[in-house]
Amino acid sequence: MSSIALTGRVPDGVPYVTRYTPNAMVGSVDNLATEAGVEMLRRGGNAVDAALAANAVLTVVLPNQCGLGGDLFALVHHNRERPVALNASGWTGSGADPTVLRRAGHTRMPPSGEIASVPIPGCVDGWVELQRRFSNLPLQEILEPARRYAHDGFPASPFLVQAIPKIANTAAASELAPDGTLSPGQVIQRPGMARLLAGIGSGGRENFYEGEFGQGLIRMGRGLYTEQDLSRVQAEWVTPLGMRVWGRDVWTAPPNSQGYLLLSAAWIAERLDLPTPEDPLWAHLLIEAARQAAFDRPEVLHERADGEALLSPTRLQPRLSAISRSNVADLTDRYMQGGTTYLCAVDKDGMSVSLIQSNAMSFGSGLVVEDTGVFLQNRGIGFSLEEGHPAEYGPGRRPPHTLSPVLVTNPDRSLHAVLGIRGGDSQPQVLLQLLVRLLKHDQDPAEAMAAGRWILRGTDDATSFNTWGYSGSVRTALEGQSPQSWPDALRSLGHTVEVDPSYDHPFGHAQIILSDGERLAGAADPRALSGSIGGY
Repeated sequence: MSSIALTGRVPDGVPYVTRYTPNAMVGSVDNLATEAGVEMLRRGGNAVDAALAANAVLTVVLPNQCGLGGDLFALVHHNRERPVALNASGWTGSGADPTVLRRAGHTRMPPSGEIASVPIPGCVDGWVELQRRFSNLPLQEILEPARRYAHDGFPASPFLVQAIPKIANTAAASELAPDGTLSPGQVIQRPGMARLLAGIGSGGRENFYEGEFGQGLIRMGRGLYTEQDLSRVQAEWVTPLGMRVWGRDVWTAPPNSQGYLLLSAAWIAERLDLPTPEDPLWAHLLIEAARQAAFDRPEVLHERADGEALLSPTRLQPRLSAISRSNVADLTDRYMQGGTTYLCAVDKDGMSVSLIQSNAMSFGSGLVVEDTGVFLQNRGIGFSLEEGHPAEYGPGRRPPHTLSPVLVTNPDRSLHAVLGIRGGDSQPQVLLQLLVRLLKHDQDPAEAMAAGRWILRGTDDATSFNTWGYSGSVRTALEGQSPQSWPDALRSLGHTVEVDPSYDHPFGHAQIILSDGERLAGAADPRALSGSIGGY
């Protein structure tokens, strides 16, 4: 088993550190959440207990990224067995009707202010399933730090403060910023969330889906949801997708997750004779691998898609063969027309969790269930309104999902890494870059984390959820700290290039934990402003 690199090149002026612990580690986008996870570990909890506690705190302190009104995916690995995957993305209500939206003039699912774009949230069912199968601690104890912050108050993070203008002057902002503004460190109380968390802790899913939240959702839906819809458990255990690349097995969630794009692009990239990351050709080849992997995403990603078939070498080989080292591929004949947070945990016994939880876009649909403070996701934007499309909006369906947690094991099935990122359509793109840096170039977590990234955007896409909807016309956005040779060299190869600020939010908030069997090494993304890695 290879050891973990101890040194990296430190970019000037960047919050850059790889942290090491001998026993256990938690990484999240907020220090309060990370500390709650570590607290569970010290109480005798395992990695699942830590992940659940951290996630629960995030639903309180970062409602712009995740919440009880959103979805969840998780990978759990233990005892050198094949990882297991949990899909806690909710189904649409039985009243979902695409003809109603089409008659109203919609050609795409409306992104905000529309209850039709809100599938039943799966987060709480995901918590209950994870706790039931793996936890050492009772759910009430796990959720107590989050309940306490909601009831007693928590200081607003810079990340939350930056997001408040998106809901300023709306009823949704009343609890978080009563006067329309919020300052870092200002104490916020969320009594509705405290009440819901206490109920979930004492009574499980029934107190949520059949209680105050569920009844409020039914009223808001006006026939979209029924009590029977909410009695259906919104989470299920599924078989993860796996791919061996660069000598290790990379695992992610199957469809309706877009995780297959990461594995497809990694398979292609492994066969491309990549240069060092400073070379513009490195960026070009990885961009082309990502584009080829996603060449038919709008056509093939839906809840019934066969993930193994999407990873077939006979399917991927033509995509590999179509990549040129000297120019951009023309894919215009194939393409057709967020608010997320990631966390990870590893315990002293080697159990590891890769968990991603989301509202979809920031603050989701912008709709809040009355008196609860819960923002409802708008994950329904992943559906199509094209009649007969395999991902057409309709009753009892799950939308195509961007959430893609990642877990990496060694050939002997011991843990090598857990990692993930927020970022809508760009999640598999940035994860590809991180995997190549970690697995091929042996960079340590902080070096890989701080390096300049590229992401792809549709021609006029401002949401990060429709990259592949512009007939193959994509822009390549580079972070400002990327190698200076990248922009001009990529333009010369045919890429449409724009350069964004250094360490910018759109390039994702990642967390990484590596293991070499003797210690853990982790890093939190400096782009998040409040990211945190902790352990003991």
